[in-house]
Amino acid sequence: MPIQVKTGKCNTGKPGFFDFEGQRKWQAWRALEDMSVDQAMQEYVTKVDSLDPDNSWKSSERRGSERRTTFGGPAVSSLYQEEMIREEDKNIFDYCRENNIEHITKAINSKKVDINITDEEGRAMLHWSCDRGHKDLVSVLLLNKADINSQDNEGQTALHYASACEFADIVELLLKAGADPLIKDLEGSLPEEVTESSTISSLLRQYTAPKG
Repeated sequence: MPIQVKTGKCNTGKPGFFDFEGQRKWQAWRALEDMSVDQAMQEYVTKVDSLDPDNSWKSSERRGSERRTTFGGPAVSSLYQEEMIREEDKNIFDYCRENNIEHITKAINSKKVDINITDEEGRAMLHWSCDRGHKDLVSVLLLNKADINSQDNEGQTALHYASACEFADIVELLLKAGADPLIKDLEGSLPEEVTESSTISSLLRQYTAPKG
C-alpha cells in the first residue's frame, strides 16, 4: 500500500544517499504531500480495482497476514534479517551506520584503522556519517583530521552526501570546517545541484559567492 495512504503527509527526512529504493518512495510521497489520506485511499482503491477487477488481492492479503514462523510467532521481514550483522562480522563502516562513536574513536586512537579508509565504492567514514545524518560522528572524524574533500568513485564528496540527504546542520559544519563547495562529481554536479533544500542551497551559495 502507498505510504501516503498509510501515513498521510510526508513528514520524515529524506532517506540516505545509498538507499535508492527509499529515495524513490520518498520522492513519490513528497509529490503527494498535499493529498489527504482519504483522497489517497480512494485513488489507491480505484487504481487497484482497475488492475484487478476480481479483487484477488484481498484473499492474498489475508493469506499474507496469517503467515507465521514454524515456532508460531509472526514472520520476520527478510530485509530486516539481512540487516542483522553479527558483531564479529562488522567492519568500521557498519559502526558508522550505527553511529557507534565510542568504537570508532577507540579504533582511530589505537591506530587500528586509517581514518580515511574507503569501502569498495570509495566511500570514507565521513561519507557514511554524512549520509546517515550523524553530526556528532562527523565532528569526531573532522577533529581526527579526516579528509574533508575526499571523493568516492563517483566523485562525490561528503558535502555532496550531506546536501543530497538534506542535513543542513551537517552541511554548515562541513563548510565551516573548510569543505570545498566547488568540487564537482563525475557528472559535473556541484553539491548545490544535488539538493532540493533551499536552506542548503543558500548556505552553499554563501561559501561560493565572490568575497569583497
